[in-house]
Amino acid sequence: MSFDLDEKYLVEAEEKLGVSLPPTYRAAMIQKNGGEVKVAGDRWQLIPILDKSDRKRLARTCNDIVRETNEKTKWAGWSEGAICLAENGTGDALVFLTGDKVCDAAVHCWRHETGATCKVAKDFADLAR
Repeated sequence: MSFDLDEKYLVEAEEKLGVSLPPTYRAAMIQKNGGEVKVAGDRWQLIPILDKSDRKRLARTCNDIVRETNEKTKWAGWSEGAICLAENGTGDALVFLTGDKVCDAAVHCWRHETGATCKVAKDFADLAR
């Protein structure tokens, strides 16, 4: 179950990640913090932004984008500067790639077997939710 998100929590996540997230992603997460998207017929679980507004939201968002991105940096082949925004349960991830503290709007798929990334959408808004 997804909840709306106060923008202050998104700003905190951006500060911890050291990047600005794309506008369409920000708007989608403020409206519905989590959920799933479809990419090439596969379902991906969106990683939420940590929401500390109450105990229920905290419990449901504790495996947040900052934590998951930090964990993925320990994986062999993880793309430097990648921000993990979704997982499909097989070890693969949907990511934003960063440059100069700003995330590119394009969404990429990172494959854990090879460490390769490929663009799957020009913008987060292009993903089927």
